[in-house]
Amino acid sequence: MNAKPVSIVMVEDDEGHARLIERNIRRAGVNNEIVAFKDGTSALAYLLGADGSGEESSARSLLILLDLNLPDMTGVDILAKVKSNPHLKRSPVIVLTTTDDQREIKRCYDLGANVYITKPVNYESFANAIQQLGLFLSVMQVPATE
Repeated sequence: MNAKPVSIVMVEDDEGHARLIERNIRRAGVNNEIVAFKDGTSALAYLLGADGSGEESSARSLLILLDLNLPDMTGVDILAKVKSNPHLKRSPVIVLTTTDDQREIKRCYDLGANVYITKPVNYESFANAIQQLGLFLSVMQVPATE
């Protein structure tokens, strides 16, 4: 059985953060496709497919990097939809956000988030954290969908 290459779905509305995330993931040697979205509506359209069932995504190996603070909906709503969908529920979701409220962190884990990372405030710390995330992504396993 051949493993499919993992596509990274990045849902991040801040263009500066999105560029920083991609650049530092690349610096860590991760060359996987990154599919970027600036809002939840377009990200969900991609993840759930034209018919909204999510079945299209069963043919892809996905890892989702998810910001919680989006212009059109919360990342928590996206997380809940992904983890409740039979075709997407095993896709790892890494929440990457400025929100460090303990209730929000608990809520995300309760909904099925695999990792929760609070974005550091200063540029250098943020860049370093993303590079470390890239190293983590380079060794983690993503389960095949059924």
